[in-house]
Parts: sequence; structure tokens; C-alpha cells
Amino acid sequence: MAPRVLISDKLSPLAEEVFTRRGIDFDVKVGLDKTELAKIVGGYDGLAIRSATKVTEKIVEQADNLKVVARAGIGVDNIDIAAATARGVIVMNTPHGNSITTAEHAISLMLALARQIPAADVSTQLGKWEKSAFMGVEVTGKTFGIVGCGNIGSIAADRALGLHMKVIAYDPFLAPERAVEIGVEKVELDGLLARADFISLHTPLTDKTRDIIDAKALAKTKKGVRIINCARGGLIVEEALKVALETGHVAGAALDVFAEEPATENGLFGIPGVICTPHLGAATTEAQENVAVQAAEQMSDYLLTGAISNAINFPSISAEEAPRLKPFVKLAEQLGSFAGQLTETGLKGIRIEYAGEIAEMNTRALTSAALAGVLRPILQDVNMVSASAMAKDRGIALEEVTRGQEGAYGSYMRLSVVTERQDRSVAGTVFSDGKPRIIQVKGIDMEAELGSNMLYTTNADKPGYIGAIGTLFGENRVNVATFNLGRDKPGGNAIALIELDQPITDKVLGKVRDLQHVVQAHRLSFS
Repeated sequence: MAPRVLISDKLSPLAEEVFTRRGIDFDVKVGLDKTELAKIVGGYDGLAIRSATKVTEKIVEQADNLKVVARAGIGVDNIDIAAATARGVIVMNTPHGNSITTAEHAISLMLALARQIPAADVSTQLGKWEKSAFMGVEVTGKTFGIVGCGNIGSIAADRALGLHMKVIAYDPFLAPERAVEIGVEKVELDGLLARADFISLHTPLTDKTRDIIDAKALAKTKKGVRIINCARGGLIVEEALKVALETGHVAGAALDVFAEEPATENGLFGIPGVICTPHLGAATTEAQENVAVQAAEQMSDYLLTGAISNAINFPSISAEEAPRLKPFVKLAEQLGSFAGQLTETGLKGIRIEYAGEIAEMNTRALTSAALAGVLRPILQDVNMVSASAMAKDRGIALEEVTRGQEGAYGSYMRLSVVTERQDRSVAGTVFSDGKPRIIQVKGIDMEAELGSNMLYTTNADKPGYIGAIGTLFGENRVNVATFNLGRDKPGGNAIALIELDQPITDKVLGKVRDLQHVVQAHRLSFS
């Protein structure tokens, strides 16, 4: 019997052509409410959606036969990933289908800002002829500042270069060599803010990028700057932008995304020099066709052959390998996440070493898991399948080394990251209980299991540190679950990995950093 797929959102007819050609039975039922969807979803092997359908835990619980959900687009906020994973449902997205369209929209908004086209259009159609009221600026020779130079950002850079603009980019994960290759100058954020005539945002919304354009950042920009955001609404503090526009420091802003959507009301509406569009970044015929075809092809491949592409919640491994590899995949993700959460400067290279039994496994899947772990803290929209391509896009060199059994643990993996300022390594293994553990950080031996809420510190190996941090925790009602220590030599460099019952607050973290002998302290989180 042929696999059955339900298309519950409006997709390009090209998706239906793919299913027909591949021998997949499908039904198109758009506009179902959650009750109607729950009643019928159990009769399908695959569910093809866009953003309208909400794949909640209750929907997944009713999906007895569902094997895969394919999202025609990037965002998967409308899918309960944890619930799908628990039920063994693969969740796929199409991360690159609308990149060109979004980049082109950003450039269009930049040009519209430069020449005040929307306001001039309204004025003219009202019968006015106000040539002097709409004096514009040329973009030729101006500096175009890109925040986030990944796939979409690099396309926007290419288009801006075609307009004979000077392009500068801030992206901690953009290697200098890659910057040269695509013709942009890599700069720090403060440098970009001070120099750019136009600032275009192309970064995911993460803890590190949320509110990246706030009042302090806007104060660092040159007077008359124009700002474009086709990425995520939460990147800009809208009230701060409103003040900067009203004072004239910011000459204009073009926004396709907002902190709250649908944006039927917003404090930026009606302000002169502001252009707003209703999240149109991916709204072209070509983009919608691309993501629909890609989703249908990926779903067909999985249902017919078991091949997995652009999966959010599962590595590219066979069913036979999965049980054995599962704890090692988690180890690889945790090692990568450990390094990624501590990486704050440009990432130039990643080296992964496999020794002993682990070197004989499917290291390609493990490497993908490790790369995803490294990149996810800042890029967010990355999975085990897309991680390699995203690393390549940013010019991050990858080196893999396998060797025979050695050392006290026999089988282990070590991940090293090379940044513009330093090298950092972390090693781990899987114990007989099936749980991953850290066994070395920066060449210092230690043994630690990673929990949800961790504090990592480096300090001088001097008397008093443990007592001081313990007292600090007690005074601030911070409960310690585990406390793991290591040092390179007596009186030398020391590290600590501390598991806490709750995430440490910014205030307490600041107090830890102020303790005598502490060199650095970072809050870490692991799933």
C-alpha cells in the first residue's frame, strides 16, 4: 500500500505533482480546525504543512500512523518538536527555499527607504505634487552593514555589492577567509553601528541576539542611519527605535517583522520615515514553489526509502544504527553545545577526534551532531543535517581524526574549536550506564555529567575559592546538584562544572565573576 500524506495548508500545486510522480497517495484538506485535524490525522503517514496548522501534543497523540511532518519553510514554532520526537515522528523543514526572496525584500526596502517611495506614492495619488518634500539619498558608495552574514545575509551582501555599496558585516561565526571570498569586510558590532549608512538584520533570534538593536546600540549609530529588518521582530527594541526616529537620529526604518505578530497595532505605525510590510520576506511565487517542492521531495524520500533530509529532531542514520548510536549522538551534541555556548568570537575551525570504539561508528552522524551543537547557540535554526552546510557557508574549516584505542578511557571523542582569539577543547565518553560524561576541558582532566542548568568557571587554583562560591550560593539561595573540579597542577589553572537546580540569575552570575581568583564564569544549559 502506498504511503498516505495529508496536505493541511495551502501549498503550491507543484507539491502535489511531486507526490503523484513518486507514487504517494495524498489528500488536500486546508483550513481544518484542531478538532477536525485530530480526528483524521491518525490515518496518514505524513503531514505537509506551512505555518497555519498547529501540530500540538494533542494532535501528535492522535497520530497513530504518522511518521513524518514536513514544514514548507524554515520556522517550526507551530510544531511540538518534543512531542513528535517522543512519538518517533520525524520533523523536517526547508531551510534554504526562501533565502533569495528574503534577501531581495531587504534590498527592496532599503531602496524604498532611500527614496521615500511609499510616502511619495501616497502623496502623489492624493493629488499633491511635493517633489521637494521627498528628497532622497543615493545608495551608491554608501556603507551597507549586515548583522548576521549567513545564507540570507550573504545573498543580501552580494546584491548590495552589485549596487556599488561598501559592505561590512558583523557575524561571530563568519570566518575572515569567507568574508574575503564574498567581498565583505568583517567588523565588530560597535564598528558596524558607527560606520553603516544602512543596517540590515539577517540573524536568527537567540538569547545572544534578542534586543541586539536597543537604545545603547542606536546611540552608537551615525546620525541619519536607516535600519531594515526582515529577520525577526525581537531583534529590535521597538520603543527605542521609535524614540530614535522621533528625535531624528535615525532617518528611517523598514520593518517586515515585529515583536508581536500579526502586528495589527504597533507604536511605530504612522511615524514619518517608517515603512512596514506584513512579514512578506518569503512571499514570492518562486519561494513558495521552492519550499513546497523541497518539502514534498523530502517527505517522499523518507516514506519510500527511509532517507532523512533536513530533519530537526533526528540524525541521518539508519534504523539499525540508531539504538547503538543514540548515547554517542547525545555526547557529540553536548560537547558541541559546551564549546558553542562559550564561543564569543569568530569561529575559524573545528577539529573532532575519535578514538577507540567510537572511531568505528558512523562518525559522519556524530560530526553532524557535534557541529549542530556548536552552531545552535547562536544560529538556532540548525539541525544535524544542515549543520555541515551552514559551517561551510561561514568558511569554518572542519577536521576529523580517527585513531585506535588509547588513554584511560579507551574510547572517547574530543572537540576543539579554533577562534580568532584562542583554541578550546572538550572531551567526553559514554560510560557503561549509557550516560555521556565530560572527561576533559582545555586539557584539564575532570569527570562530569552535564545537566540542564550548569555554571562553568575557570579560576586560579588558590585556597578559598570553593568556600567563597559556596557561601555566595548559600546567601543567594542557589542549590547545588553536583560540583566537579579539575586543575592542571597545584597552584595553577583550575576549572569547575557546577550543576544547579535552577538557572543562575544575571545578578548572581555577576557576583561569581567578582569573586577573588575567578577568571571567567559562564552560564550553560544542556537538554
